[in-house]
Amino acid sequence: MPTFAVLGSGGWGTAIAVVLSQRPGNRVRLWSARESSGRELLATRENVRQLPGVHIPESVELTCDPEKATQEADGWITAVPTAFLRETISRFVPFTQQNLAVVSLTKGIESGSFKRPTEILHAVLGVNRLAVVSGPSHAEEVARGMPTSVVAASPDSGLAAWVQEHLSGDRLRVYTNTDLIGVELGGALKNVIGVAAGMCDGLHFGENAKAALVTRGLVEMTRFGVAHGADPATFGGLAGVGDLITTCFSAHGRNRRAGEGIARGKTLAEVLASPQVAEGVNTARSVYERIRSMGLDMPIMAAVYQILYDAKPPQEAVQDIFGRRPRGENTFLN
Repeated sequence: MPTFAVLGSGGWGTAIAVVLSQRPGNRVRLWSARESSGRELLATRENVRQLPGVHIPESVELTCDPEKATQEADGWITAVPTAFLRETISRFVPFTQQNLAVVSLTKGIESGSFKRPTEILHAVLGVNRLAVVSGPSHAEEVARGMPTSVVAASPDSGLAAWVQEHLSGDRLRVYTNTDLIGVELGGALKNVIGVAAGMCDGLHFGENAKAALVTRGLVEMTRFGVAHGADPATFGGLAGVGDLITTCFSAHGRNRRAGEGIARGKTLAEVLASPQVAEGVNTARSVYERIRSMGLDMPIMAAVYQILYDAKPPQEAVQDIFGRRPRGENTFLN
């Protein structure tokens, strides 16, 4: 009977805890970083703010105690936003064990260090058995049992298969992949394009523009991923184009909503004040720093950064992209 410690009781962490609890034989603990959140979950058995109406089964043990959450757990599942991951996960250092399996649900890149979530987990916890779960998976739908497919990635194919076995359910299909870098970068980069898609909506540019944005955004994601050692095929899968489609078109997409708000006149501070973290806002800055240092041609992601942090008018950024020199379509890896 495997025991899972889900670290982070936001929407995605709560949804995964609910899904894990539905599989016979799984034991699940859900850990809250804030005492106030933990008390509310205990009182209501519901994540009222992010997953209203979704009951957390009584079989899920709720706690704010790091030691209690991880005691004799066979695997830890981290669901903490990138900006808070390093500090939050450091609270669990005393409870790590040899051969511990840690699965990351986080989609982002750490500002300054440009570390992916699994790299942060390795650096802080000292663990080597690491995997990531990514793909088109809005918590609102997963928690309500709507059909969803994701990918579990790890260079350790046995660990990926273990995650697949224990996370799969009647309405959650899990594929495996050994390209950890590509899957993790796909989950981060699609958020930046999601912000751009929201800007497209906010400016009422129409479906032609948005389809082109998504297509060329995928090209940039692939180009960036290959430059960092990823398999280009990964970006044609669930963690690439699959997650990108959901992020750019869904009403649930917090990154799309952030971009739409910016295009309609909200300030960056107002967008960041939202209770739901839009990872693409911070990721845009990290990616921009990297593409400049590496000389990568990524005009859409560069434009998102310039709009967010340099106050460049969105209309001007679009015009600059359309004024670029003509080129062939199939040269995207160059």
